[in-house]
Amino acid sequence: MDFQLNEEQKMLKKMVHDFAEKELRDKVAGWEARGERLPREYVKKMADLGLLGLCLPVEYGGQGRTAFEAILAIEELARVSHLCASPVFEANVGPVKVIEQFGTEEQKRKYLPPVCRGDSMVSVAMTEPEAGSALTDLATRAVLDGDYYIVNGQKRFISGGGESDVYVVYVRLSEQKGARGIGGLIVEKGTPGFSFGKQEQFMGLRGMASCDLFFDNCRVPKENLVVKEGEFRKLMLAFDLERCGNATICLGIAQGALEAAMEYSQQRKQWGKEICEFQAIQFMLAEMAMKVEAARLLIYRAVVNAGAGLPSPLEASLAKCFANQMVREVTAMAVQIHGGYGYSKEYPVERMMRDGWGWGIAGGTIEIQRITIASQLLGRRFDQRR
Repeated sequence: MDFQLNEEQKMLKKMVHDFAEKELRDKVAGWEARGERLPREYVKKMADLGLLGLCLPVEYGGQGRTAFEAILAIEELARVSHLCASPVFEANVGPVKVIEQFGTEEQKRKYLPPVCRGDSMVSVAMTEPEAGSALTDLATRAVLDGDYYIVNGQKRFISGGGESDVYVVYVRLSEQKGARGIGGLIVEKGTPGFSFGKQEQFMGLRGMASCDLFFDNCRVPKENLVVKEGEFRKLMLAFDLERCGNATICLGIAQGALEAAMEYSQQRKQWGKEICEFQAIQFMLAEMAMKVEAARLLIYRAVVNAGAGLPSPLEASLAKCFANQMVREVTAMAVQIHGGYGYSKEYPVERMMRDGWGWGIAGGTIEIQRITIASQLLGRRFDQRR
């Protein structure tokens, strides 16, 4: 078992680190204050650096590397802001992997190359007003009518909603209850009958597009079926990699908060000495570092074990659950170390705390991850309806 990065991975990590520091860091506060999206010019720069499609096949415009390299890039960008990490997240470990892993050759050739070039973004549409954690209760219906599926329903809290160009939409393809009737359709922005609600305003994650999706007799070509009825497990296996991406953004935010707290503790003075000289501050810094490193090891294990494929549900849930809780605790300690300044928008740690909190809700709550972990450990399914 080797815990060292190879030379190529070290070079990648340094390149992304330098790009984030030189091109993005000093702009993040302004984007956040104005609630702006990451400008497309920076998405294109990421594409030029080869960061979009890092772990997608070369024949579709990707770099042909493993998900681990993508995780390294996401971590470095999330140190600065979740906004900076989102394009690399979506283009490597997001729903694009559903198309890459399970799509037809025609779907791969149509949708993957634009993602790698930075010309297209793909989002996943799962959650509904009455189906969040209880995902298999989803009601959005797709009925085959000749050469088209007629889709009706509503999705809620869809990250990238209104901004992304392509959506992998979880739908019910038959009247079968639970997971058996669920499959996945690729729906393009601009398809007649497909519209968007108002943009959400969250406590954190400002600048991240999120809104409801509405399907009103939306006609989707039948060749856009990416996962068939009865193959819900495939959708969730791909989502386990996305959960590793979620955990990695938490890791990056927490690493950024730790670095900010370390720097501040060596600058701020009280009673004539730097506050890092006080044991209370030392204990908090040590606690933060332990939690960050533990999360890093859990994430790295899940992704490295996945190789070029998909991680195990147990390892993905362990990583996400721990990282989601960890980022809340670490960013809170960073705010405390900064004192009054930590609560001020003049310093980045209050933003990190707000942003970090949201990831333990998105992509399956901390509580749902714990249920999944117990289910995997015991080899049993737990019906929450009983």
